[in-house]
Amino acid sequence: MDAPFSVTSYTAKAIEDRQARTVGDMLANDSSVRYVSQPGGILDAFTIRGFPVGNGNFGEIAFDGMYGVASNYRVSTGYIERIELIKGPTAMLIGMAPSGSVGGGINIVPKRATGPDLAQVTADYAASSQLGGNLDVSRRFGAERQFGIRINGNYRAGDTNLDNQSRNASALALALDYQGERLRATLDLIGQRETITAPSRLLHIVPGIAVPDAPDGRRNISQTWENSGIRDQSLLVRAEYDISDQLTGFVAGGGGRTRVARLFAITPTIIDEVGDIAVLDSNYKFNVARTTADTGLRARFGTGVVGHDLSVVVSDYRDQLERSFNNATTTSLTNLYQPVALPAQHIPEPASVPKVSQTRLSGVALADTLSMLDKRLQLTLGLRHQQVRSDNFSTAGAIASHYDQGAWTPMAGLVAKPWQHVSLYANRTEGLSKGDTAPGSASNAGEVFAPYKSRQFELGVKVEQGGMMASVSAFQITKASGQMSGTRFAADGEQRNRGLEFGLYGEVVAGVRLLASATVLDARIVRSSNPESAGKTAVGAPALQANLGAEWDAGFAPGLTLAGGLVYTGRQYVDQANAQSIPHWTRVDIGARYRTTVARRQATFRLNVRNVFDRHDWAAVDAYGGLAQAEPRTLLLSATLRF
Repeated sequence: MDAPFSVTSYTAKAIEDRQARTVGDMLANDSSVRYVSQPGGILDAFTIRGFPVGNGNFGEIAFDGMYGVASNYRVSTGYIERIELIKGPTAMLIGMAPSGSVGGGINIVPKRATGPDLAQVTADYAASSQLGGNLDVSRRFGAERQFGIRINGNYRAGDTNLDNQSRNASALALALDYQGERLRATLDLIGQRETITAPSRLLHIVPGIAVPDAPDGRRNISQTWENSGIRDQSLLVRAEYDISDQLTGFVAGGGGRTRVARLFAITPTIIDEVGDIAVLDSNYKFNVARTTADTGLRARFGTGVVGHDLSVVVSDYRDQLERSFNNATTTSLTNLYQPVALPAQHIPEPASVPKVSQTRLSGVALADTLSMLDKRLQLTLGLRHQQVRSDNFSTAGAIASHYDQGAWTPMAGLVAKPWQHVSLYANRTEGLSKGDTAPGSASNAGEVFAPYKSRQFELGVKVEQGGMMASVSAFQITKASGQMSGTRFAADGEQRNRGLEFGLYGEVVAGVRLLASATVLDARIVRSSNPESAGKTAVGAPALQANLGAEWDAGFAPGLTLAGGLVYTGRQYVDQANAQSIPHWTRVDIGARYRTTVARRQATFRLNVRNVFDRHDWAAVDAYGGLAQAEPRTLLLSATLRF
């Protein structure tokens, strides 16, 4: 209610009850977010308010408020206490995202040893034979319980419900903390691994043909000899000290490293309306190392009748990308509806994995929240200067292009509470994306452009009454982009997304809870040198998205809760000319859980079925025209025992 933004948080309990194994599984419950990854793929990718959240080379999910720590491609939920979704550009709040996402920010808060000691074991199953479990142990020590340790580990393996596919995934997280009178410190260590046989990929399509009907969601064109392996290690150290009752200093540092080895088709492409697909395999290795640090001060004081929450932060993020690949010498053919078993491609591994780029994002930010009338009126003002430095390297290791540009990103947010349970808010925020370098085919090849600024204007109202929260917001985000204009590359493109968002969350009556939201979106290319795309709807941006989730505590059976969900996504365009599209689609889910005691221990049994009617649909289009199939009907079971 005090935030001048649209913010949604998902707790560990909600994650457990919905059996969300990754952050992507949980974020799909918000209508402003759409999951645009292929089921059985190697990464989680999203759109927020119609703009892509960049996944792939660098993770776009912040860990405890800092980029560069969370796992790169996919984040497991076992060690997460809370997922925070902040809608709109977040450059002022948590800095520029490594890939420049502007539709919103995602932050995960790790589990800590808070409250009573805990030991919890969960066993789970997913179709067709994915078996696994999770262990969660929490303890506090010391005369005043000032030392805490929490260990969380999970492992799953077996065949998935996609043809030919198996998956083996594990994660281990250690969280240590110290809670003193003035000093507080935390240490997080995380390791994740995932291997997939026959990993699926987004499908592309040649122009000029209609998009074929979606196949059975179990169909997988990937081959049994194709594979992917990903390893992540992360670390974050954080400390804060109360210099006085009004002044706190803090410092944090850490980073992560990702190693990827994969052999599969690069961009499978549909080449005709009967579903024939051209595939070209690649043996690919990829390493990325990330470091991050910030330090600053937070102060609380008053000037007359005005209270201040002032903070100043200095931050630094760096990454280095190493990449190499060898492509197959021949292109193969398969089919969307009747995949062909292709002979194994013997593609040699890259002899080395050279450095191809390195980036540094450094900045300083100052923000102050001014409050009056017992915090019924709050004004937040902030300003961040972000410096973007980037070098790209040739295969010989020489610098091929150099980039060094800076930009200011201001932010203003206002909250007014005319009544106790009503909050009116407005904000004007900016996002930042790395500027382009003109390609070699342009007459101005090598020209470096300043970072692209995105601007958001938003108005909203939040109403909290009893156990219910209702919200309505209107927003507009404009994002600049570069494109070829004749023979010259220029930063003269612009996309504008306007929308209305509605949300209703909480307990309507005793024992009945809702998690409902809807987004009406008008996403258009308002400026382009290409007449075919100017004025057209942006790729992968539906006009309507809606989610409805409901739970009912069944009075006839104490401990039993029944649940249901509906997800609707409108028509989406595949190409900038709006000549190709996929139809709207609807998914229905059901679930149940039962809380009881077993041998005097608290136990919870859960059942969820996604896509109950096993609809065969195209689920999403990413920003580059990649098609994602809908997940087939999937049964999830779990049993949790707390000691």
